[in-house]
Amino acid sequence: MKAGRTKGNAGSGDARKAVFETRNLTKVYLMGEVAIHALRGVTMTLYAGELVVLLGPSGCGKSTLLNILGGLDVATEGTVTYRGRELTAAGEKELTRYRRHDVGFVFQFYNMIPSLTARENVAIVTEIARDPMTPEEALALVGLADRMDHFPSQLSGGQQQRVAIARAIAKRPTVLLCDEPTGALDSKTSVSVLEAIQAINRELGTTTALITHNEVIGEMAHRVIRMTDGRVVEEHLNKRRRVPAELSW
Repeated sequence: MKAGRTKGNAGSGDARKAVFETRNLTKVYLMGEVAIHALRGVTMTLYAGELVVLLGPSGCGKSTLLNILGGLDVATEGTVTYRGRELTAAGEKELTRYRRHDVGFVFQFYNMIPSLTARENVAIVTEIARDPMTPEEALALVGLADRMDHFPSQLSGGQQQRVAIARAIAKRPTVLLCDEPTGALDSKTSVSVLEAIQAINRELGTTTALITHNEVIGEMAHRVIRMTDGRVVEEHLNKRRRVPAELSW
């Protein structure tokens, strides 16, 4: 599946096809003799084309869950299925291919290479992808067509994060996983980054999961899944979606 050829929103076309299914997902970290339970039996489904916000306080297991979905970590117990394929049974080579071709990651910090322009930072990904966009296409999608040849030091924090989003989606991933993408930004700049993420979801139909502790960001999602103490405790659909005009911190 090429995300660039798919448009849609949750509830339309093939949008109810499951992309991720987790069943009784548990993650325990051992710190010496102390067992830290990051996830406690998480069961959930993420559907094609939807934008989901995973909401909860720091330490509730959001990042651990996202890392397992992205193949960056493995569960202690339970299963994760990606488009009918069990990720929890995959070997390291298969997980490497999965991360390279199927998943785009956006983290709190931008991880730009300072000696490369925005265009060149995105090209790092397009050079190893199977069917990439051009760097120019990806940067235009996030509103940086006029900043392609600028270096990171010449870009604001919000612009650097949008370059990171362009880099993540340039390989046409099926899913985009965003870990506190506005955590290092001020309120006004955060809005432009959230607008870019929503535009990617709308224009490309890329299934998107965004984790945050900020309640107001949930307003942009098709669905909000709330987590507490390693568990899913609530979920609801948004009848009306909007990127908030401003964020509270």
